[in-house]
Amino acid sequence: MRDGYRLVVRGGRWLRSLPLLVVDVAMAAAGAAVTAWTTTLYPTPGSRPWDGYAWAFTVLVCAPLAARRRAPALTLVASCAAMVGFFTAGYAPSFVIVMPQLAAYTLAAARRRPVALAGAALTVATLTYCGTRSGLGTGASAAQAVVITAVVVFFGIGSRRLADLTVQLRHEREERARCAVLDERIRIARELHDVVAHHMSVISVQAGMARYVLPSDPPTAATALDTIGDTSREALDELRRILSLLRATDADEDAAQHDPAPGLGALGDLVERVRRAGVPVVVVVSGRVRALPPGADLCAYRIVQESLTNVLKHARPASATVALEYGAAALTVTVRDDGRGPAPGRASAGHGLVGMRERARVYGGSLTAGPGPEGGFQVTLTLPTP
Repeated sequence: MRDGYRLVVRGGRWLRSLPLLVVDVAMAAAGAAVTAWTTTLYPTPGSRPWDGYAWAFTVLVCAPLAARRRAPALTLVASCAAMVGFFTAGYAPSFVIVMPQLAAYTLAAARRRPVALAGAALTVATLTYCGTRSGLGTGASAAQAVVITAVVVFFGIGSRRLADLTVQLRHEREERARCAVLDERIRIARELHDVVAHHMSVISVQAGMARYVLPSDPPTAATALDTIGDTSREALDELRRILSLLRATDADEDAAQHDPAPGLGALGDLVERVRRAGVPVVVVVSGRVRALPPGADLCAYRIVQESLTNVLKHARPASATVALEYGAAALTVTVRDDGRGPAPGRASAGHGLVGMRERARVYGGSLTAGPGPEGGFQVTLTLPTP
């Protein structure tokens, strides 16, 4: 039984691999052959004997089915007309009556409802006439034609709807894939901005200080150069991690071995690096410290990193405070400095603040940035936590 099932499955796959025109031509030829076989094998008393004209009418009924996908309306008209001739000539009812029904199904599956209903009306009229010519009463022939055609057209319209739905789902899937790619590009761009802006700012500040104090204070200059080396190596490691994710594919078995993204666990190294760049930083933690989801953890880290980078670039000389408040349902991160504050009209400008707000919104949080209550500048992030 299992072997028979496998044979059927393989046969179905083989049929689906054939060109549609070949399938339709084979169907038309099979219809003509079955019609001739059933009519000659089971002759109906009083009907016209099978002859060359019967072959001609049978071919005219079945042959249009080879073009049913390209010209469904013309196929139905030609098949119905030939079948009317077949029954008018007095030949016995046979398998040939199935061909117009198949053409009506194809028309309903390929064209909109008005055209399908017009084809259904033509099919009902043809079947009613053929049933009357074969000896059935007009009422019985009409009822039978209506029922058969209604079922055929119903399934044809359902097939068309299914095809339309398949196309719509494919377009929606492509649109979701495009949006996913766009979101990933934005995320990577934000990651690159955070990495480059922070580390390059630290390197720039340390390089300037080293050059300034090199003649008078070589040990301080050496410390600055050490900080530049450590920062540049860390920047390269993060850039390498991001680029390795870009190169990774679904089949890449080593994708899970990349270094994890930073989080608040790496906040100590970040703060130490900023301190060595010349900005005193104090970290204040309140509430019950708990682990965050990876995305939220990375979001909080990046926003602290960007905020301290802004202090380095725009607020020096200044000191900064990083406050982490673990609430029952949210984490509040506040980064404030006592520097000179933003220039007038520049409190909400810049791609950094826009990126921070977008990052917070991705994880269901909110971010405010502006002058602090006691001067300087303050960034406040609120992230919902489990």
